[in-house]
Amino acid sequence: MKKILSALLFVIISLSAHAESSLNKILSSGELRVGTTGDWDPMSVKDPSTNTYKGFDIDVMNELAKDMGVKVKFVPAEWKTIVSGITSNRYDISTSVTKTPKRAKVAGFTNTYYKYGTVPLVLKKNLSKFSTWDSLNNKSVTIATTLGTSQEEKAKEFFPKSKLNSVEAPARDFQEVLAGRADGNITSSTEANKLVIKYPQLAIVPDGEKNPAFLAMMVAKGDDKWRNYVNDWIAKKKSSGFFKKLLAKYNLKSL
Repeated sequence: MKKILSALLFVIISLSAHAESSLNKILSSGELRVGTTGDWDPMSVKDPSTNTYKGFDIDVMNELAKDMGVKVKFVPAEWKTIVSGITSNRYDISTSVTKTPKRAKVAGFTNTYYKYGTVPLVLKKNLSKFSTWDSLNNKSVTIATTLGTSQEEKAKEFFPKSKLNSVEAPARDFQEVLAGRADGNITSSTEANKLVIKYPQLAIVPDGEKNPAFLAMMVAKGDDKWRNYVNDWIAKKKSSGFFKKLLAKYNLKSL
């Protein structure tokens, strides 16, 4: 029995080792499949009227596809399923997500090309009451999170005393704050700066950023050929000034 199991294990390992890389499949099919949520301004934003996407990450993926000589296909994803989209081969790569240990267990990550801090958002009229991170860590406070996001995981760490309310996409955590169903939420400093302009009722808690996080694209775990290709592309694009111009276009801070 042990010999049979050993033989089966050898076959499985051998098949995995010789599995065709996504890079070969993309070049052969002429199509790059990109998973994206379309709800993270300014990284990836979906226009429901035209069913098209725009944003920093969308520009990145369009450039990658152009340099590869293939067309790009954006595949709708949700935060709670964006990782499974990679593991089930629904798409070849994702737009940027935060690199977390939980995600890294089952998915591969490219090198990072952008980082951000995390900040809380509250209603501007409540700033006197919620002026610090600590003021939101209270059993009488409700913190909204979006299911499947890295912020959902971090909220448990930052606000252990608070009541956490996770909403499911397409609903978003900041909408719970706007509606008065939650006292606050946490999000990337990148998104927060956009939201307070779009919704003047919201304000960033003036207590500084926490949890510096690094963004990267997800690829299939173990597909080193594809991951190394994208990493090499990122390095070349950094050297050429592509990312610097893109950061300026979207008024984002550089690394």
